[in-house]
Order: sequence, then structure tokens, then C-alpha cells
Amino acid sequence: MRERYKTIYLSPHLDDAALSCGGRIFMETAASHPILIVTLMAGDPAPDLPLSDFAQELHTRWGLPQDAVRARRAEDMAACQILGADYLYGSVQDCIYRTDPITGELCYPTWEIVKSTQHPADKVTVARLVELFNQLPPADEIVAPLTVGQHLDHRLVRQAAERAFGAARLTYYEDYPYAAVSGALEAVLTPEMQSTQILLPETAVTAKIEAIWAYASQRSSFFDDWQDAQDKIRAYAAQVGGERYWRFAKS
Repeated sequence: MRERYKTIYLSPHLDDAALSCGGRIFMETAASHPILIVTLMAGDPAPDLPLSDFAQELHTRWGLPQDAVRARRAEDMAACQILGADYLYGSVQDCIYRTDPITGELCYPTWEIVKSTQHPADKVTVARLVELFNQLPPADEIVAPLTVGQHLDHRLVRQAAERAFGAARLTYYEDYPYAAVSGALEAVLTPEMQSTQILLPETAVTAKIEAIWAYASQRSSFFDDWQDAQDKIRAYAAQVGGERYWRFAKS
């Protein structure tokens, strides 16, 4: 890592920063600004972990029956190279792999639980994230997930970021593709939040699409094919005026 960054992007998973902020990241690095993407839930699952049916379904969809997280980190490195950003990986496991330290049972065995609950064991997870954040180099701006879609890992990252940095200091990104669902953004906004649009030149849109496409294992979850990816990413950019970010209004 460098001694200081212009912007640090907090990414719950190995694709969130590119999906939501890829255009802005490319613009910043093209202007020679140092940028760091910190992916928090990038830790390897225990080798003897019994996967839930939900996790097995995801691995099948990704085409990664073995060493899924390691393969996804490799995809992320390729995406970060396209965007020109530095990267750092946390050791917290994705929620689909986390277990109750007392019972050994999986904390989040279904998608419905991921979206609607927070296991008591994740108090420790938030504390680990805060500790990591406190060790990051200084930056002019910290960009965190707004938690559109209510994914548990996104919620934990936001909680930890607000504890470590303070909500008033943070900039929040719209979690794509959840943000493209009607009503999902409005469900997490509060009246005191104000938005800023970042206009994206064609070079930034193209780089964002290419970076997102670098996550080969994730393509089938979001897109039908290469043309569909271009159409959807461009459509959302047109809808929000490039990329849209949120902050709490200063009193």
C-alpha cells in the first residue's frame, strides 16, 4: 500500500467496487490519483466446511466447485488492473461460509436469511472490520456501501465504516445491481442524505464494463451475455447520470 490515497473504496465482496464505482475509479486513476479498493469478505472458507445448499448452488452457478474464493480474487486482480487501482484483501469470510463459533452451524444458509437477519456472532465481525479500517493509510475520502438491497455483508461493512470513520465523513455508493431494482434505493435513503452525480465519459463507461466483465464467475448472476452486460450497465448510467453518490447533509 501507499502512504496516502485520494480515495479508499470499501467493497464487501470481490466485485462490488467495480460494479458500483468502476467509472469513477477509472477517472481518478486516469488523472494519476492513487486509489485503493479494500475488499473485506475475501477470506478463504475453512477447508472442511460443509457448504449449505445455497452455497453449493452459488458455486455451481459460478463454475467454481473448488477454490472459489481464490479464483474470485484472481478475477478481482484483473479488474483492478483494468481500473488502475491498488487492492487489499481482508480475511473475513463471505457470509455464506461463516459459522456460529459455539454450535458450528452455518450462520446464513439461505438467501432470505442473508437479506433479513444479522447473526449475533457478527458482532465480532464488525469489530474485526473496525480494526482493519483503523489500520488503513490516510485518504481524502472513504467510499462505503449504502446497503441498497440489504445484503448482510454490505450492512456489516457500513456499520463498521460508520464506527471507524463517522457517518459524516463517508461517501456512500449505490450498490449495483441491487440499486437497479425499483424501490430498493428509496428503502435505504434517509431525508438528510443528498446525492451527487459523477458524469462518466465514454472511456470510463467502457472501462467499467470491461472491469465488471473480468469477474467471469459472476457474469451469469447478473447478465445474459456480453451485449446484455453493456446494455444494463449503460442503462443504469443513463438513469442516474453516470454514477450517483450520497452523503449526509452537513448541519
